Amino acid sequence: MRVLCLGAHDTNTIDSKTCVEMRISMHNKNLSELMQTIHYEFKDIDLLKNALTHSSYANEKCIKKYKDNERLEFLGDAVLELTSSDYIYKNYADMDEGKMTRLRASIVCEPTLAICARAIGLDKFIMLGKGEELTGGRKRDSIISDACEAVIGAIYLDGGFANAKEFVTSFILNDLENKQLFYDSKTILQEVVQASHKEVVYEIIGETGPEHDKDFIAKAYVEGMFEVTAKGHTKKHAEQRAAYEALVQLKKQGRA
Repeated sequence: MRVLCLGAHDTNTIDSKTCVEMRISMHNKNLSELMQTIHYEFKDIDLLKNALTHSSYANEKCIKKYKDNERLEFLGDAVLELTSSDYIYKNYADMDEGKMTRLRASIVCEPTLAICARAIGLDKFIMLGKGEELTGGRKRDSIISDACEAVIGAIYLDGGFANAKEFVTSFILNDLENKQLFYDSKTILQEVVQASHKEVVYEIIGETGPEHDKDFIAKAYVEGMFEVTAKGHTKKHAEQRAAYEALVQLKKQGRA
């Protein structure tokens, strides 16, 4: 198949395999840009490269120097949980254990981490195999959130706990009210609506994109209160985003 590879220097048509290879190269060319964004300079740049290496890329290369980021993700997950727990304990003195646990879950969940990672452009630097790239892997929350945790693990190994904690505090432990609102959006919305003796209705009203990289369009509505739509990579995520948009609308109206 011949395609036009947008973003490449040569705008002639080239085969899709070469186009993907060029995009991968462009995505990963300048890690100094990422380090500048996160305000941390790696002493061992290989740790950062490892953190950004998805298993599809490592398996495709079959070269010893390309290790996937799963072990760093394991380490970063532990650092993230400890840092977020410490932050919640120290900053929410009157919060009981159950609410603390729920708040932490809203911080470390996959969609939230993916949002944080996209905000710093981390998704652009993940090294994916050609097949994963072609099937929309760069948009998947699971891949992006795993890479975010792996970067936390890499910073911990490279610069110690203090630097890893600073990264988490700066780029993940921010805007917690909205993150919790997003995480609990369907539950919170239902509670708001039930106060008016009504029920939220969710419908999947459409799909966009090719089969391997599909987005679902969800509608959430309550007659006389709101009607919103939102997209998500799964039906569940689309409904969650629609619930969040409904809550934002209701808060602006002073009804939530």
